[in-house]
Amino acid sequence: MSDARAASGETVVVLFFAAARDAAQTSEWRTTVRADETVASLRERVFEAFPALKSWARALRFAVDGEYAKDDAIVRAGSEIAVIPPVAGG
Repeated sequence: MSDARAASGETVVVLFFAAARDAAQTSEWRTTVRADETVASLRERVFEAFPALKSWARALRFAVDGEYAKDDAIVRAGSEIAVIPPVAGG
């Protein structure tokens, strides 16, 4: 990705938390988004970039700008996406 594209705001930052961070071996990933990008399409791109997360596919939740998001939610340039694994409490 060119610096011009990154500066133009066509990117999102994907943040990985807890066990998802361990599986991805990073805490964040920056990627470009298409105008019609949805949570579902971004989820598939996350799994392509970080195959170790695919085994968590059914359990991972995605949040867009601090709100849990359904698969059909649109992901806009400049958004912050959180990848959240299941958590146990007690």
